[in-house]
Amino acid sequence: MDFWVSILDGFLTDDKDFKKIRLQKILSEFFGVSRRKAEVLITEKKVVINGKTAELGDKADLKAKICVLGKQLNIDNRVQKRYIALYKTKGYITTTNDEKNRKTILDLVKFFKERLYPIGRLDKDSEGLILLTNDGEFANSVMHPSKKIKKTYEVVVNQRVSKKQLEGLKNPSTLLKQKLQKSQVCLAKNFLNKSKLIITLKEGKNRQIRRACEALNLKVLLLKRVSIGGLKLKNLKPGNFLELSYEKIKRLIEK
Repeated sequence: MDFWVSILDGFLTDDKDFKKIRLQKILSEFFGVSRRKAEVLITEKKVVINGKTAELGDKADLKAKICVLGKQLNIDNRVQKRYIALYKTKGYITTTNDEKNRKTILDLVKFFKERLYPIGRLDKDSEGLILLTNDGEFANSVMHPSKKIKKTYEVVVNQRVSKKQLEGLKNPSTLLKQKLQKSQVCLAKNFLNKSKLIITLKEGKNRQIRRACEALNLKVLLLKRVSIGGLKLKNLKPGNFLELSYEKIKRLIEK
C-alpha cells in the first residue's frame, strides 16, 4: 500500500470527507514539522487556517487552506517520512551544517531530497551506527531519557585494561563526578599492548566513554557504535546506509 494512502486512511470518515484533526498533527504528519515547532508557530500567530489566525487546540481537515509564515501548504507536496540507519565514518561531524565547511553526515545521504536530521550524536573521531530522520516526533521519542534505549559500542584502547579500570568504566558517576547510569562493560579481548571492550549505555552523556577512558589514563584508538536497541550495524559498510519503514525501525530500536 502506498505510504501516504496508509496515512490518510486514518483520517478519512468516508470516501469524500476528512476528519478534523489537531493542527499540530497535520503539520507534523504531512509537512515534516515537529509537534513542538508547530506549537511555537501557532503560538507566535504564524499559522492561518482558512483566513483566520490559528490558536493552540484548533483543528482542521486536509482540505482546509493552511498557511504557515505566509506560504500556503499543499497536501500534494507533503513530506515523505524517512528513517535511515547510517554507518557514520570517522572524520564526519554530526550536524546539518558547519561554519568551518567540514564534512557532515548529510554528505553521506545526499541521495535524499528531504531534509534529514541526526538522532543523537557521534563525535568526529567516532564511527558507527547513527539514525537520521525528518520525523521530529519520532526523533524526540527515541532521544527521550525515559526510553532508556541501549546503545552498544566497540572500544579499543591503547593498553591492557586492568580489573580496577574495568570497574571504573562500569561506574562512570564516581569516575566523572556526575550523575550517570552504570555502564555494562565487557572485556572482549586483551592484546599485547591494547584491549577491546564492549560498552553498553542506557543514557550516554556528551563524550562519556572518551572522558571516562581519559580519567583512567586510557587512550581511545577506536570508538564504534555497533547497535541502538535491537538495530545492529551488522554488515553495513562505512559510509553506507539502510532505509527502514517506521514500523520496522520502531520495533527494532525498542527491542
